Amino acid sequence: MRISEVLHVKGDSVVTIAPESTVRELVALLREHNIGAVVVSVGSGTVSGIVSERDVVRGLADGLDILDRTIGDIMTSRVHTAPPNESGDHLMKLMTDNRIRHVPVVEDGTLHGIVSIGDVVKSRMNELQFERDQLESYVAGSQ
Repeated sequence: MRISEVLHVKGDSVVTIAPESTVRELVALLREHNIGAVVVSVGSGTVSGIVSERDVVRGLADGLDILDRTIGDIMTSRVHTAPPNESGDHLMKLMTDNRIRHVPVVEDGTLHGIVSIGDVVKSRMNELQFERDQLESYVAGSQ
């Protein structure tokens, strides 16, 4: 499995938000799209950071005034990205080693999509089901 194959199945749509937007706006965006993270972007197709539900929860520990602060105050600036041609195994290792759940897909500095841990698990389950079906077919055919 390659990341490009995951994007082909799930689509390359990415929800973005500007760093000057408020956390309150972020929460509404997460709810509207039923997602767990948003790419922070100052321009079309760029990645300035990423902000997730985790970032909001960490901020809430300091009080509800976090909702009126900017995304730039809580976002993760050091974003782990991957190119579309990267393997799924590499992506799983990246997510596990860095304890992250979302990886923007970037090539030549341009945002091409975002992959979540759920997307990776779904893709891997589909691969395993295909392999199982092939083995069952082989066994049934050789009897």
